[in-house]
Amino acid sequence: MTRPPLPPFTAETARQKVRLAEDAWNSRDPEAVSRAYTPDSRWRNRSTFLAGRAEIVRFLAAKWRTEREYRLIKELWAFEANRIAVRFAYEWQDAEGRWTRSYGNENWEFDAGGLMALRHASINDLPIADADRLFRWPQGRRPDGHPSLSDLGL
Repeated sequence: MTRPPLPPFTAETARQKVRLAEDAWNSRDPEAVSRAYTPDSRWRNRSTFLAGRAEIVRFLAAKWRTEREYRLIKELWAFEANRIAVRFAYEWQDAEGRWTRSYGNENWEFDAGGLMALRHASINDLPIADADRLFRWPQGRRPDGHPSLSDLGL
């Protein structure tokens, strides 16, 4: 199975890969998201360590049950050969209606078919007021004209 764009990445294909990942995560569909990873993909997400698509699906399903109104922006930071580094921010609401903006960095490594084999994510949370939210598009894919993280000063 292949998942273009394929490594080795160029600036253009790395940006495409980042946007495809952002779009998939904004779908909040754990099964669809998991198909971008190798069957034995390994993750570190905060202090959680995962291995394989089944664990990824369970993790994402639980994540999106608690992180409601999830909206994410990813931005390319660096790339080389089969690796990409991104920074990201996402906003979400808990069951009590409190808003959080989560900031982080991810390091990705891809196999030759363009599937992500490794994902290391470091994430910090900042409580925000509803009035401070910046990601207000309808649930799903971020509109093409929406500002990037850099445009928003994040």
